[in-house]
Amino acid sequence: MEYTAAQFAERLEALRSPDASGPDDYRSVGMGQIFDLARECMDMPPAEIERLLESPTHAVRVGAVSVMDFQARDRKTSPERKRELFELYLRRHDRIDTWDLVDRSAIWVVGQYLVDKPRDVLYELAASDQPMERRTAILATFAFIRRDQLDDAYRIAELLVDDPEDTVHKAVGWMLREAGKRDPERQAAFLEAHAATMPRVMLRYAIEKLDKPTRDAWLARKRSER
Repeated sequence: MEYTAAQFAERLEALRSPDASGPDDYRSVGMGQIFDLARECMDMPPAEIERLLESPTHAVRVGAVSVMDFQARDRKTSPERKRELFELYLRRHDRIDTWDLVDRSAIWVVGQYLVDKPRDVLYELAASDQPMERRTAILATFAFIRRDQLDDAYRIAELLVDDPEDTVHKAVGWMLREAGKRDPERQAAFLEAHAATMPRVMLRYAIEKLDKPTRDAWLARKRSER
């Protein structure tokens, strides 16, 4: 069954507490409930997903990107539909405008789609003046990292290593950590070049899975060269 945006919104509304303080108060609805509803509605056509993205209500947009994510992950989803989802994500990035919306969908909708395709669009996103577009650029590389393809992750990390936004710092550090699991020597080379000057939170995310003496050594490098 192909659900419509209106049907999704109606079912989401039914999950709200009767004590909600206003039309946008979805605090009583857990993320797991939204994800479960999105899974039930995962065959929703892209045009209906876009209607959800246009909602001013954050919980509804969480539902939208969750539907996109579930479709993109599903082996039964056609290549044509995956392309539509990828194009929708990029075209309506103005509505995917918080870190949780990016994290919920960028890896599978964008990164996975680009696994066997040119990746120029990620470098365009990395150069964007919008922090969430830059976050998409680096998070999408996790789809490549899982396949031991590390070049794009490090190239984009290099572009964003001095980014002014905390939300980008954390995403870059996260991908450096994941890439380091695949190739510790390459991670160490990146840190050797940047640990002293990269944002502290980026460094902490990058090294958090290393043993304590190694973490302390990198953090000391940061302190000694502030």
